[in-house]
Amino acid sequence: MGRHSLPDAYGAGAADPRPRARRRTVAIATVLVLTVAAGTAVAVRGGLLSFGSSCRDNAVPLKIAASPDMAPALRAVAEHARAHNITSDGHCIAVTVTARESYKVADALRSGNKSDVQAWVPDSALWVTRVSGESNATRVTAAGSVASSPVGVAMVPSAAKSLGWPEKTYTWTELAGAALRDDRLRLGAADPVRSAAGLLALTQLNTAAATIKGGDTQVAAMAKTLSQRTSDSDSQVLDTLPRDSSGTEQGNPQRNQALILSEQSAFAYNSSAGGTRLDLFYPKDGSPRLDYPFTLVDESRLSTDTSRAALRFMTLLGESDGQRILERYGFRTDDEKVSPALVTKAGGRAPQPFARAALDPTPAKAVDEALGTWTITVQSARITTVVDASASMAQPVPGTGQSRMDVTRASLLQALATFTSEDEIGLWKFSTRLDGDRDYRVLVPTERLGDRKGNGTQRDKLSAAFSSLSPVPNGATGLYDTTLAAYKAATSSYVKGKFNALVLLTDGVNQDPGSISRSALVTQLQKLTDPQRPVPLIAIAVGPDADKAEVQEIAKATGGSGQQVNDPTQIHSVILRAIVAAGSQNQG
Repeated sequence: MGRHSLPDAYGAGAADPRPRARRRTVAIATVLVLTVAAGTAVAVRGGLLSFGSSCRDNAVPLKIAASPDMAPALRAVAEHARAHNITSDGHCIAVTVTARESYKVADALRSGNKSDVQAWVPDSALWVTRVSGESNATRVTAAGSVASSPVGVAMVPSAAKSLGWPEKTYTWTELAGAALRDDRLRLGAADPVRSAAGLLALTQLNTAAATIKGGDTQVAAMAKTLSQRTSDSDSQVLDTLPRDSSGTEQGNPQRNQALILSEQSAFAYNSSAGGTRLDLFYPKDGSPRLDYPFTLVDESRLSTDTSRAALRFMTLLGESDGQRILERYGFRTDDEKVSPALVTKAGGRAPQPFARAALDPTPAKAVDEALGTWTITVQSARITTVVDASASMAQPVPGTGQSRMDVTRASLLQALATFTSEDEIGLWKFSTRLDGDRDYRVLVPTERLGDRKGNGTQRDKLSAAFSSLSPVPNGATGLYDTTLAAYKAATSSYVKGKFNALVLLTDGVNQDPGSISRSALVTQLQKLTDPQRPVPLIAIAVGPDADKAEVQEIAKATGGSGQQVNDPTQIHSVILRAIVAAGSQNQG
């Protein structure tokens, strides 16, 4: 990093999403600003913390992209800085704030394109993590959280009253269940692929449902219902509320009576809605939080003046004047002291647990699983699963007392539970010479899970087939011929309107000396691939004997991805994460 860079503690994703620690974050950032140059004395003499003094020379320009909810507040703070001649090293800061959807900025940065902004304040660190996870992305450096806002469920008064608000409290799954049971309680949300609030709520539902019997089915049903009432952004979902209290508007099936919203969004809506307002449920099992990380963009290319000006502006957001402005726009600046006036205007009221401590930061694995469930539930999938049944799958997995095949079976059954009756799933297994000269055998053709098959359904047949998978004694790995045959079958049976994919799991390398070569396989896969009919290959190398580079090369030829897991228990999460990545790519 350059001479004006942040220390390691401020690396990408290091912003603490729990605003209770924000005072310490701001204090550290202030010390950082003072010590970036040759010394603290130099910074003080340069007017870094001067207030009301004349600006020296030209102002330092600073362009910030901010989530649409945060942008007006940042503009107000920037105007305050200008009006009070707040300086960085004696220079005024000319701040320009542009409102941009966080997912759009994240997508642009992930592509590695040069950015026209020096700082970015998305609504959640989830977006920073998404950018940081791409090797070719523009570098982003999170410096600290500047505000927070809990996510809850906002309702028009009649719907809230029907649920006993505010005296009766609910968990996330109870609120979701109420929406499923009552057609009059129409629940809307922003698309979790594009909205941090929607994604955090979905992840919370997913996590909570995992602890109850039948929870997977309940979440799938909730996701399916919610998908029919999603909007592209948090601002657009507000437009789905009834325009007034008339019976025509309240009874309109196109209007939502409840929305997954941040407290700040409900605050802003109630502040400008005139005669209408929302009541806000704070689920009693805790609210995930939007945490608004102040993030430097491509920091290594920033001049010293620019990076110092950016950090000076960030520290201003944590000082009393900046906090007052943020609170005026409906943001929390200190979770230890929640403003009752803010909560009231957002639609909250005791005994709702609005002052409950923030949930721990959402684990990346939980987010991946929620997104994967959403993708396959909403779009419906057509996926053929191809499983290595060579003798090496009998090898034990250290510390589990189970074989690779045992753990693989369990992971596949877990994944199967996340699919709906509309999804089409099939199963092949492979080794060498399983069916005459062929290295593979089709165990269950790829068909709709809800279709009846004799005394049961396709799901029942698949579940039994997964459970009976076993290694072939002395069987080798016929990887290349199997991959080509399965991919030909998947592309030839492509179904428009579904997410089509081929999932292949192997714990070794190709061991069939008479098979097609790797280079020939890659060439054939490239010829079969059609961007208008995408069928990504998701190839997963299981265990230390598998060749990650090999599966990556093969999968890349189809627009898919190659993954490696040393612990087969990770298979379920990896499949879901790969589905999300492939689905996002195919959406363009």
